[in-house]
Amino acid sequence: MLAAVYHGRRDVRVQEWPDPPSPAPHELQLEILRASICGTDVDEFTSGPHLIPIDAPHPASGHVGPLVLGHEMVGRVAGVGADVTGFAVGDVVVPGSGVSCGTCRWCRAGRTNLCATYYTVGLHVDGGLAERVNVPARISRSIGDASPDVAIMAQPLAVALHAVRGSEAEAGATVVVIGLGGIGLPALAAFTARGVETIAVDVSPARLDAAKRSGASVLIDASRQDAVAEIRRATGGNGADIVLETSGVPQGLATAMNAVSRGGHIRLVGLHRDPSPLNLTRLVLDEIRISTSKVHICDQDLPEAMALLKEHPHIASTSIDAVIPLADVVPDGLERMASGRATGKVVVMF
Repeated sequence: MLAAVYHGRRDVRVQEWPDPPSPAPHELQLEILRASICGTDVDEFTSGPHLIPIDAPHPASGHVGPLVLGHEMVGRVAGVGADVTGFAVGDVVVPGSGVSCGTCRWCRAGRTNLCATYYTVGLHVDGGLAERVNVPARISRSIGDASPDVAIMAQPLAVALHAVRGSEAEAGATVVVIGLGGIGLPALAAFTARGVETIAVDVSPARLDAAKRSGASVLIDASRQDAVAEIRRATGGNGADIVLETSGVPQGLATAMNAVSRGGHIRLVGLHRDPSPLNLTRLVLDEIRISTSKVHICDQDLPEAMALLKEHPHIASTSIDAVIPLADVVPDGLERMASGRATGKVVVMF
């Protein structure tokens, strides 16, 4: 089969790759219909490997060496493991990305995203940027009568919903979303669907236009505006109640720190690779809370994401920038996103 295989920094090849074996008792084999590229994939491509176990076995999955990318996918069931129930060949499903053990202290507490042996399909084992892939049945959900073109946003929206839920935003709060990429834009749409006023911050006019169509009440182009001053102006000088930081860049964190209100909440979603000094004195004196959000909890966030997409399918159409064939995944996918030319998700159609 053809697959997009990660070999190292700036080295992703669309090549022949072994077909997955027959599904194990707990697995489904999927014939991929759609897959999308995540900012994490781009990060691995441009500056990795960070998470992909190229040189040493992953402690949970055991994988080492080149790996098929792709942790956001929709597929048709082509094979069903021996003890799997609830799925049949021909069903169309969307899997979550993370695999958890179900028995450790974090799993028992319902925090499966913090599992002691957690690993991610497409980062720690072969993923969905391929014609076929095996995934655990327990992290897969039927898309029902939804279109694959809508369902492809379920996994990234699940990540966004986990971040939104943890922000504890209520109607009447003012929320700033910094970074309108594959997680930030769906998160903004999820906030507005809950009746929360949102302020969108990015450096891309095209992404800001997408945020406007997703319901943002204030748009701030940080490439030519003082984002902190504009946020303060929009909030009567008080600052935002909640700031969701999804960009992962130092400027985004600095904006969050200076634009949040006294008693406010900063929620970090973007992965910050650079050192990020914080004004701890202000955090203490103004009782500013910082929390973080890691991926999603499959049982909770993935079904909610599918339900939200069925009610608001425009979240998918607004969030998708381009649809490309697998052959073009490097120039029109990874490179396009790395250069900042993409205004949303890049989806690969099989």
